[in-house]
Amino acid sequence: MLAKTFGAAVYGVDAKIITIEVNVGQGTKFFMSGLPDSAVKESEHRVESAVKFHRFRMPRQKVVVNLAPADIKKEGSAYDLPIALSILQASDQIVAEKLSQYVIMGELSLDGELRPIKGVLPIAIEARKNKFKGFILPKENAREAAIVNDLDIIGVENIKEAVDFFEGELQIEPLVIDTRDVFMAELNNYDFDFKDVQGQENIKRALEIAAAGGHNAIMIGPPGAGKTMLAKRLSSILPPLSLVEALETTKIHSVAGKLGAKASLISTRPYRAPHHTISDVALVGGGGNPQPGEISLAHNGVLFLDELPEFKRTVLEVMRQPMEERRVTISRARISLDYPANFMLIASMNPCPCGYYNHPEKECVCAPGVVQRYLSKVSGPLLDRIDLHVEVTPVSFDEMTANRKTESSEEIRDRVIQARDKQIERFKETPAIYCNAMMPSQMVKEVCDINEAGRTLLKTAMEKLGLSARAYDRILKVSRTIADLAGTDEIRIEHLAEAIQYRSLDRDGWAG
Repeated sequence: MLAKTFGAAVYGVDAKIITIEVNVGQGTKFFMSGLPDSAVKESEHRVESAVKFHRFRMPRQKVVVNLAPADIKKEGSAYDLPIALSILQASDQIVAEKLSQYVIMGELSLDGELRPIKGVLPIAIEARKNKFKGFILPKENAREAAIVNDLDIIGVENIKEAVDFFEGELQIEPLVIDTRDVFMAELNNYDFDFKDVQGQENIKRALEIAAAGGHNAIMIGPPGAGKTMLAKRLSSILPPLSLVEALETTKIHSVAGKLGAKASLISTRPYRAPHHTISDVALVGGGGNPQPGEISLAHNGVLFLDELPEFKRTVLEVMRQPMEERRVTISRARISLDYPANFMLIASMNPCPCGYYNHPEKECVCAPGVVQRYLSKVSGPLLDRIDLHVEVTPVSFDEMTANRKTESSEEIRDRVIQARDKQIERFKETPAIYCNAMMPSQMVKEVCDINEAGRTLLKTAMEKLGLSARAYDRILKVSRTIADLAGTDEIRIEHLAEAIQYRSLDRDGWAG
């Protein structure tokens, strides 16, 4: 007898419906076709143990399992449940007419219990798109799938519950979640706040500008100056995620298996801080079974690279193209996958190996030329994509112990949102651009027009400070953001002056 169920395969951040066909006939062997990987082939043993544990039997006949389309590779253990149900129906052990109305996914343990799976959200979106009635999946993943409306989400704990549901012996109410209620309840629920930071007003100002214009930034300062502490709080002053951005972000984390059992929708901007020993594949994504990397997990949020010169040069160089295109493409012989990678890069570094070059109190002990060699570990093309270079100095004892009120993240975020609103209005004719940092060179000349006094200042700065040519566009973009924060349409001379000071690493002689 022939039986069919439906599952799904995840490619990139999208899913594709897979038909699981099972035929039980004369013979004694178990065959599986349709490009299954090792984990899918091993499902025979898990399925056999699970069905026997719940008083069913594994047919001692020829069992052929086909996963269609047969030319697409199937990976992972999540096909266990649809294969098991198809075998039970094909061998006349259950009568389940509703099997074809649902997408079914779940990994079986040997006692028939269901384990959680990856990629539930894109599968649920694809199931709704293909007009399925519902989605049967492990109970631990149900909240994640339930943010997709117009789809019955049925969470089950074991194969017996799934069988009883399809045979009508067990009524399971679909899980319903009000996405907007969940989204609003957790919106801007950050663990860190700028109100906890004493001093460092100039660094807070630089990060506010970075958040307002979507600019990448690098902080240069000695150990213990607060670089990491400040970076952790940047997400809290970025504009709130829109519902579309939240769904995009949740899909990526779902595919990577980074959502918790009770998670449903990511409503705060992600913050990722990989260690400097990370490989290039782990950073940008890929691998034998392609997975999103750290730059995709930071999509719509912040990627923080602490101690930037300690990262392998090859790791840093592979970021250059994704930073420009805001996505990363993983190409294989049979398939090419796109992962979104629209993130803000925040980096930090010591000014030299000992950490005390240009320190106001401590003396640098590095030999001549060592500072320059240390800084040269970060390539010019990568620095070219970083708009703000911010020098961080240690906080004095008096500042640290001062009992004065500091601005909260919410107060700073309100100004950032107002500046972003001006940019959204400015770029409404070009949907692909929505913040100043994304402007191409030809648009900079049009949007960032400066008066004669401004041109004179910029020319003098480039000559006196030895600023490189690549700093020109960056200064104009940052000055445009500073003007937006000030609420003015005109870029004034004071806006340019502030932007110029954020190009420390471009100055001739900065490193001796």
